[in-house]
Amino acid sequence: MITNESLNNSYINREISWLQFNARVLQEASDERVPLIERLRFLGIFSNNLDEFFKVRYATVKRIVEAGKGAKNELGGIRAEELLEIITKIVIEQQTESLEVLATIENRLKDENIHIIDETNISWKHHDFIKKYFIQKVSPALVTIILNDLVTLPNLKDSAAYLAVRMVMNNDSNQFALIEIPKSINRFVELPKYEGKDFIIMIDDLLRYCLSDIFNIFDYKSISAHMVKITRDGELDFESDLSKSFIEKISDSVKHRQLGEPVRFVYDKTIEDETLRFLMGKMGITETDSIIPGGRYHNRRDYMKFPSMGRQDLLYQKMESLPIKGLSLESSIFEAIAKKNYLLYAPYHTFSYVVKFLREAALDPKVKTIKITIYRLAEISHIASSLINAAINGKSVTVSIELQARFDEEANINYAQQMQEGGVNLIFGVQGLKVHSKMCVIEREENRKIIRYGFISTGNFNESTARIYTDYTLFTSNQNILKDITKVFMFFDTNYKIYRYKHIITSPHYTKKAIFKLIDEQIILAKASMGGYIRLRMNSITSYLVIDKLYEASRAGVKIDMIVRGICCLIPGVKGMSENIEVISIVDKFLEHPRVYIFGNDRDAKVYISSADWMTRNIDNRVEVSCPIYDAEIKKEIIDTFHISWSDNVKARLINTPNENEYRMNDNPKVRSQIATYDYYLKKLEN
Repeated sequence: MITNESLNNSYINREISWLQFNARVLQEASDERVPLIERLRFLGIFSNNLDEFFKVRYATVKRIVEAGKGAKNELGGIRAEELLEIITKIVIEQQTESLEVLATIENRLKDENIHIIDETNISWKHHDFIKKYFIQKVSPALVTIILNDLVTLPNLKDSAAYLAVRMVMNNDSNQFALIEIPKSINRFVELPKYEGKDFIIMIDDLLRYCLSDIFNIFDYKSISAHMVKITRDGELDFESDLSKSFIEKISDSVKHRQLGEPVRFVYDKTIEDETLRFLMGKMGITETDSIIPGGRYHNRRDYMKFPSMGRQDLLYQKMESLPIKGLSLESSIFEAIAKKNYLLYAPYHTFSYVVKFLREAALDPKVKTIKITIYRLAEISHIASSLINAAINGKSVTVSIELQARFDEEANINYAQQMQEGGVNLIFGVQGLKVHSKMCVIEREENRKIIRYGFISTGNFNESTARIYTDYTLFTSNQNILKDITKVFMFFDTNYKIYRYKHIITSPHYTKKAIFKLIDEQIILAKASMGGYIRLRMNSITSYLVIDKLYEASRAGVKIDMIVRGICCLIPGVKGMSENIEVISIVDKFLEHPRVYIFGNDRDAKVYISSADWMTRNIDNRVEVSCPIYDAEIKKEIIDTFHISWSDNVKARLINTPNENEYRMNDNPKVRSQIATYDYYLKKLEN
């Protein structure tokens, strides 16, 4: 929660802001209005988010501490050592709350005749099924480590869950062991149904039930098992071996990540003191690690895959992705785009248009070149197969693939190798910069002239995430914009040369200057009593320089409306600093992912879609592209959908206020923006 004292500062610490975002995810798990199984899945998202937070952000602060640097300014006025303590305190509170939420959901599931049982209440009707399941499926996948004779523990896998087993032997000595919970088996085992009731047991409890089968060679008088988990620093460390290719270095570094320094140790708070002391001593857990007593189960991210049990009534109502009015999947995309621009807003629209466009390009004899940036691909990627298909058909295909897309490195490496083998020309970004832009340009020969077509997006070209992430993709044949996009690909080849762009805004060279100029235009209008209005939609804002510029605009009288899903270091509503700024965050069924900048009132507004959040890394350390929207109809569509989101009074929260994450309530008719946006596009189809 934001305290009154912290409001005296100009910024909220980014780590604390991130934890406040994850609290909004936990709110969804707590919300009685959310279907029961979806609430469990939000609990899984909360847990998964926390794992990544410790691998990246907590690990970064810990490195600062170990380097002996205070870094107070970089951390929003908090010393690094103090911040580690604050993080641990907040996480313990959130973990406690999440356990209470889980218990509530499980009780509600019982009311729906879905019972999650443990090893203590297994019916004789399930005994034979469980024993058979253990012998046939679980036992062959087990890795069990006997610990007593080991000087140190083997390197426990990052974010894997283990059962810490203590056997009290007949001679009263202790024998310790670890059982790794196998990831190759579904965490939730559906048991035979009886008396109209569904039953589920977790692998963890199935293993507890079968401990005597696992350790039958030991002569013990009692046995117990408690779960533990370790999270490691997720930073990649690169070798300097010049004989290795970039792909090999990234691949080796991903493997070495499993050996990263521990940053968090979570344990079942009912574990015996002897077992806990033994494990912490063997693992070398130190005072700078976050040591968190938890519940009986860890790796609750697995709840994201909790089985539906055929209960559609306990899930969100399905919303089938819609077609784009005027753009057919059964005819040429090129011919349609040649006449006008089209906007795809996933997941309200089907992502199939992007795949269809690339498949058509792969087959079209008139297409000569395809250039595309790739940041995160789906596990089974039709995007990648289309590009390989195009290369096989003799097209010149250039792919800038980011091998350092955090936690997707392995998948991107696999596809990079496949594309290389298929004849695709790969570019591995620019040294020192991540390529985060989302763009594609295709050159087609028409009447002996080269005509460009392409698309620019706010999100990744990923069929899986396009079903749950909201993102805009602009299909265009605007030669001016596409000429600028082509220059970005030229920069990949000759990155010692800085190109000029007439239309798009690019990082790292121009974004900050361009943003400041656009903000200054609104400041001038406000000072002349001619308005002054900025609307922003993004995932995160952390750049203090940009925040200060927004504060300046607020003081000049510019009205600023911001929708920020995640981290927000800006503090709105402070008299004399940010009284004209309001910030909301929307967390709902879909993950809000677009980056949209709107400067000015509707009629004269300058509208951009972008790959860039307003974070220092996006502005200074990445290749990003912000694309202007010139088409009046599409500009209106983006402003309309912003307005729908801004009107949300069901899933919108007010952030960085004394009542942190309070739902925005008003007397207006109820607007749940994601449902209202879908209805907006349904009406467009009907008109």
